[in-house]
Amino acid sequence: MLLQMIEDHFAEGLETKVEPFPETDREFGALLDELRPLSADQLREKLVISGWLLQPYGEDEMRCQECMYYLVHKRWCDLPELDLPAKPEWWCRLWRI
Repeated sequence: MLLQMIEDHFAEGLETKVEPFPETDREFGALLDELRPLSADQLREKLVISGWLLQPYGEDEMRCQECMYYLVHKRWCDLPELDLPAKPEWWCRLWRI
């Protein structure tokens, strides 16, 4: 159900903040600080802040599948501040290897 809700937001034209990409731990932490107070029902806000995309990103075509927070067998982002289903080819700016 959440997976479909995410796809529906993008089908409705949702634009997310893919830049700036957090280059330092401090910048990464600042994004987490923005996400922490959001509740599970604030899906749209989580997607916008995290820079969620339904396709790979950048020259290197980064995607969830290579992220350290991605649970391949569950197809899930295990970053506590997001805790959302994700397809392997999706991406967000909280991507880490």
